[in-house]
Amino acid sequence: MPVSEELLEILVCPETKQPVAPASAELLAKLNEGVAAGTLRNRGGNPISKPIEEGLVREDGQVLYVVDDGIPVMLIEESVALSG
Repeated sequence: MPVSEELLEILVCPETKQPVAPASAELLAKLNEGVAAGTLRNRGGNPISKPIEEGLVREDGQVLYVVDDGIPVMLIEESVALSG
């Protein structure tokens, strides 16, 4: 269940206050390779064990917030770093 346009208009990264946008299918596929390999971790250091079906990417492209069952998880420690 995709995040509604109304919610996307008001959601921002809790860390930088930058807007977020839906992640591309290509990015999700790449991240899910890491999930399958057991190498993808969130910024809190915990492994991500279930495939990411939906996510929101911060405007600068550095962080992804997972959307779990239609609910954006906007916690810094639960986010995924996309670089470095």
